[in-house]
Amino acid sequence: MRNLFSIYETLVLRRPLLALLFSLALIGWLASHIPNFKLDASADALVLEGDQSLKYYREISTRYASEDFLLVTYQPKQDLLSSPVLAELDKLRNDLASLEGVSSVTTILDVPLLASPQVSFDDVTDGKIGSLRNPAIDKALVRKELAQSPIYKNLLTSSDGQTTALQVNLVRDEKYYALQALRDQLREQQADKGSNPALEAELDEVIQQLRDHTVKANDKQSILVDKARAVIENYRDNATLFLGGVPMIATDMINFVKSDLVVFGIGIVTFIIVTMSVIFRHAVWVVLPLLSCVLSATFMLGLITLLDWRMTVISSNFVAILLIISLSIAIHLVVRYRELLAANPEQEQRELVKNATFLMIKPCIYTTLTTIVAFASLVVSGIRPVIDFGWMMTVGVTASLAITFIVLPTGLLLWGKPSSIPSNNSDSATTTRFAAFTEGHGSLILWGGALLAVLSVFGMSQLKVENRFIDYFHDTTEIYQGMEVIDAELGGTIPLEVIIDAAPEPEIDVIADNTVVDDGSFDEFDDDGFGDDDFSDDFADDEAVEPSYWFNRAGLNRIEQVHDYLDSLPETGKVLSLATPYKVLRTIASGVDDIQLALIQRALPEDINDILVHPYLNEEIDQTRITVRVMETSRTLRRDELLTQVRGHLVNELGFEEDQVHLTGMLVLYNNMLQSLYRSQILTLGAVFIAILAMFIVLFRSLSIALIALAPNILAAGMVLGGMGLAGIPLDIMTVTIAAISVGIAVDDTIHYVHRFRSEFAKDQNYLATMYRCHGSIGKAMFYTSVIIVIGFSVLALSNFNPSIYFGLLTGMAMFAALMGALLLLPQLLITFKPLGPNVELAKDQ
Repeated sequence: MRNLFSIYETLVLRRPLLALLFSLALIGWLASHIPNFKLDASADALVLEGDQSLKYYREISTRYASEDFLLVTYQPKQDLLSSPVLAELDKLRNDLASLEGVSSVTTILDVPLLASPQVSFDDVTDGKIGSLRNPAIDKALVRKELAQSPIYKNLLTSSDGQTTALQVNLVRDEKYYALQALRDQLREQQADKGSNPALEAELDEVIQQLRDHTVKANDKQSILVDKARAVIENYRDNATLFLGGVPMIATDMINFVKSDLVVFGIGIVTFIIVTMSVIFRHAVWVVLPLLSCVLSATFMLGLITLLDWRMTVISSNFVAILLIISLSIAIHLVVRYRELLAANPEQEQRELVKNATFLMIKPCIYTTLTTIVAFASLVVSGIRPVIDFGWMMTVGVTASLAITFIVLPTGLLLWGKPSSIPSNNSDSATTTRFAAFTEGHGSLILWGGALLAVLSVFGMSQLKVENRFIDYFHDTTEIYQGMEVIDAELGGTIPLEVIIDAAPEPEIDVIADNTVVDDGSFDEFDDDGFGDDDFSDDFADDEAVEPSYWFNRAGLNRIEQVHDYLDSLPETGKVLSLATPYKVLRTIASGVDDIQLALIQRALPEDINDILVHPYLNEEIDQTRITVRVMETSRTLRRDELLTQVRGHLVNELGFEEDQVHLTGMLVLYNNMLQSLYRSQILTLGAVFIAILAMFIVLFRSLSIALIALAPNILAAGMVLGGMGLAGIPLDIMTVTIAAISVGIAVDDTIHYVHRFRSEFAKDQNYLATMYRCHGSIGKAMFYTSVIIVIGFSVLALSNFNPSIYFGLLTGMAMFAALMGALLLLPQLLITFKPLGPNVELAKDQ
């Protein structure tokens, strides 16, 4: 450590102006990149990297040509089917359809109506199907059909007929999907065949192209959403409208990130100025800490822009956390310098600065390392935004330590010795009260700690990972309000897809004389199959189609079983599948047979096929698709349980084979992410404690002291997790990281206190006297930093993103618990177990 300090003294303390100018030049160069700063709120930001379900999801999306879309909910003040409302709805449709980037708009005006009046089998095959655009159509029948039709009920209209939806289909970004597919293909080649320079270079180039294209696509999407909002605004006089859909959510989340960065930054800087002014009452203690904090944040913003790290909603509090950590380092250095100045007012400024930095560099390095361990634990999450956040903070905390130990000492050397000399006993009354409480109520502290530990364990047993995505947002946001309307009136929001492959071919044994013997499972006279019958000749010509595995009565009945089961679940909304048009066809013609089904499939107009058949059937591989919209606002929604229940029912009750059934969609991907993050971070928390314990052993060179120092931090983390469990706050993409991060930050107090306790104890070997001295010295810095961190994190309550609010408040709670542990439990454990050796009683007059 002395060799390290010698280098530091030579490069920084002996050349303060040069060191400061070099640092400012480097940070200024990095700051020049900040105008190119990029944000990311794509759906990929909320899924698990390397998840096989993600690969399958992309395959299905490509296979069925899924399009992104915006959804506009429209609640007119007059009757929905009145002529003025329909005219205005048509005008709104045309205005939306004219926007650049929109491929089509689907409304109740455009969909085929099969029961208004009831069409015949011939009408269907001839394509003679009406719509609301027909002036002569019977609106009473239309109202009934929209409310009762298996196709349109709770999809385009609500059950009460007062709300409708306009689906604004967006132009499919083929370049994005092509780059994404190429990237995944190259990654698979790398995994299968091993890496080589050419493959790595190609993969890196494709990844960069995809990242650059995503930025441009996000910008275009943001413009489209803004224009759609502008269009909608013109129709609010006569209707209540909300804009929804994944593109809108992504755009709004980017805006939330931008807003949070500005609000958090301004809030924390203002807080630093006010707090440092109140505590230290001298310009030097405001200017220099503020400068070190701002330069640290600027350095990192420039660096992450240069490295093309994208800021997401997960890392939107990155600047606030970095400013707070930088300030805590600065305060410890300031308090130590002021102590030395008060004790040695005649000493030269260079010696004061040198001694202060020498005494603080070792504990500050170790506190930085423990904080790094906490943030580095996030890189194993498998979620790209969380991984990036971990790396950002790991690099940022390291940079903050270096910048603070350059800016503050060089600033003090260039500024000169402050004219006012602080009193050695100033501001210590609060912390010495904690020492007095510890002396008088030691047993109460120990028993209270034990009780809190028990409550924490019980609370942690109540933790859950399930949450409602809607609860991520304030109830005043359009995201929240739109999702509520869509769930309540239009069949749900979060998509789940059930994919069922055809059953394996029945086993057929061929014996020596070429006689085919089947196993009894195939009946050539089965009316539901396509064996040799009199009707097979109808399809013997060149234009005949191959019999579909699913588009026949047997296959459709099987699909209908699954459809009706999914529709019966309380958490599901609208269910669509091949069974949907099949239900409608049975109302048109009773006893529909396989021949009629084949004729209908072949005769349906392409636009109707695109709505009723193609999204739910892939004949090339005999695969059917059932789409489900899950009620995200449901209080009973348990994603993991729901997915397990659905798979179990299809396999165990309906008789499908395990490998026939596949569940996919954003619901599956989001659930996989939450489950993985929960497992990885809870396990990682144990690894964080082990790493911190190892650092304590190295720093304090004593296992007993290391264990004592670790105890208050384990209790602080347990209290946060236990408190979340007792309060019913679920673990999510941000709150699940609180325990590890809080421990990494909170352990700083422990390191500083024990480090000072050991040096003070050597003076008289009396635990009680040492405790009072430590509370009156390092205790002040701990108190200042902890209070500042607690209040600083409360700034996150200004966010529009509720997980950020929880993160700020719960981290503040953890820091308060850690401070109480460091000022009460930690000294009591040292006094009780005496790890530094026997106590020496002092004379009473001392």
